[in-house]
Amino acid sequence: MNLYSIENPSFLKGKSDEELKELAQDIREFLIQSCSETGGHIGANLGVVELSIALHKYFDSPTDKFIFDVGHQAYIHKILTGRISAFDTLRQYKGLCGFPKMRESEHDVWEAGHSSTSLSAAMGMAKARDIQGEGYHVVPVIGDGALTGGMALEALNHIGSDRTNMTIILNDNEMSIAPNVGAMHNMLGRMRTNSQYNRVKHDIEDFINRLPQVGSKLRDMADRIKDSMKYLVVNGIFFEELGIKYIGPVDGHDFEDLAQAIKSSKDYNGPVVVHVITKKGKGYHPAEDDKLGKWHGLGPYKIDTGEVLGSKTTPSWSEFMSNAVLQHAKEDKRVVALTPAMPVGSKLTKFQNELPEQFFDVGIAEQHAVTMAGGLAANGMRPYLAIYSTFLQRGFDQLLHDVDRQNLNVFLGIDRSGLVGADGETHQGVFDISFISPLPNMTLMMPKDEVEAKQMIDLAISHEGPIAIRYPRGNVKGLDLNAERKPLALGEWEEVVSGEDIAIISFGPTLDLAIDAAVALKETGISAKVINARFIKPLDKEMLRTLGIQNIPIVSVEESMLTGGLGSMIASFMADHRFTNPIKRIGIDNEYVEHGDVNQLLKDIGISTENIILQSKTLLEQTNEKEIKN
Repeated sequence: MNLYSIENPSFLKGKSDEELKELAQDIREFLIQSCSETGGHIGANLGVVELSIALHKYFDSPTDKFIFDVGHQAYIHKILTGRISAFDTLRQYKGLCGFPKMRESEHDVWEAGHSSTSLSAAMGMAKARDIQGEGYHVVPVIGDGALTGGMALEALNHIGSDRTNMTIILNDNEMSIAPNVGAMHNMLGRMRTNSQYNRVKHDIEDFINRLPQVGSKLRDMADRIKDSMKYLVVNGIFFEELGIKYIGPVDGHDFEDLAQAIKSSKDYNGPVVVHVITKKGKGYHPAEDDKLGKWHGLGPYKIDTGEVLGSKTTPSWSEFMSNAVLQHAKEDKRVVALTPAMPVGSKLTKFQNELPEQFFDVGIAEQHAVTMAGGLAANGMRPYLAIYSTFLQRGFDQLLHDVDRQNLNVFLGIDRSGLVGADGETHQGVFDISFISPLPNMTLMMPKDEVEAKQMIDLAISHEGPIAIRYPRGNVKGLDLNAERKPLALGEWEEVVSGEDIAIISFGPTLDLAIDAAVALKETGISAKVINARFIKPLDKEMLRTLGIQNIPIVSVEESMLTGGLGSMIASFMADHRFTNPIKRIGIDNEYVEHGDVNQLLKDIGISTENIILQSKTLLEQTNEKEIKN
């Protein structure tokens, strides 16, 4: 079939199963080819080709509402709703988003990027439907990994108790990003192997329905027999005990099975879980054979071998940080590592393999991870929690209430701090400074390179109280780490370029931009001082007082939100101490940053050498004009 001729899903209604199989094959071939050039979440999407086609055939989008949990598995949905011509721009600057996007299509009714939100959103939409007297179907699609998230369980509890009508598609592929863990995962595993359940349940229900409608005692006894029988067939009928009808397990690659299950769910009055078994990466051997999660999301690759293109020669920041902490853990058994379902992304698999007793993958459970780290610290351990900046947002209350308030020795490795690029606004790590900086006991750092990171790790392991190191997506510089490391003094900044006319203050990757700007300014006769604000909190108050006494203009540069960021803290400090330094803040100003190449995004925002030069000159000109007027 010519996939480029698809405008909307209505063409599916008259297709036979054989025609649907051909369509599924065409879509798989297209995805493998297209993602080899753009990169993307290829594994998850190859696993839901038949499921996505079946959903669009038997439901009527956009009248019926599909809510994709996380949203990374919506590529087939996008193809079936007429967006295939934009796939060459997938996850690229100003191109097709890798997640559902309401501005792209009326078929995208909910946006997501984080896990476990679909059921709560579905409950809201279903209740709105009922209040407004409408009759459309609400269909959340959630993976078995996302189902372990606390928010999903909270929603299931509400959905079951309220008996709200919806069809929940449980896409069970035994993986989220990495292999799933936990009791919920184990329970679903038992359900997968109990194909007898629905057959026996159907036989019992059929028997009860044929009983005479007189004699309530007889019917009550039959209902109790039915309840007892289900426990004989499956251990712990989790969903049905919550009040949610269970259909499954269903072969997610068989159109006949999918059709029967979806039709049954539509006929039922009340909440239904359709438990669909799929194979992540189906149809492409490198992705199918992936047991660790490397093919969850990746860059361009060679189709014939699965080799990922553009490999770096130096370790990633994630790998560097995890391995550095591993060395400390080998020397001190109090040092343990935790991750909320990201052992692959945060490069903790080596730690996991070498020190399994000192490693904890808690699943998609950021709140639990933060508080568990606090519990470990309260009992004398030295926990290291590696967590993406964007996912730390989900554990903020626990960070405040459980860790910082009790001043516990929890070491946070804030992975993917700053812009992350292709995953876009749901994943940009630009808010953590703003929500961490108000916490009274927290120390927050970001290194300019891996040498400084080693110093920070040494400090963090021995520090009393909560402490965090931010580090970016990407790779370390490849510097020599064999030289003796001097210990860092808490809260001490570093002047890396001397100057007298203006001070440029930055940290992390943007420090190099500031240094380049200072070099260029020097060529124009402007002497710019560059300061490495490696401690974002606490501020180096002595250095700031010195700058205040000098009344030198200040330009702050940060790859994070301006509100609550370093520049705001510097401006507040100067104002509180009645210094009158002219200050220009460069950063992200009250907007969400969409997907695209990081360098292009930085340029758009104004976090660039050229803009630092321009703003420095402008600030100096304004300062000089003001002095002349006075």
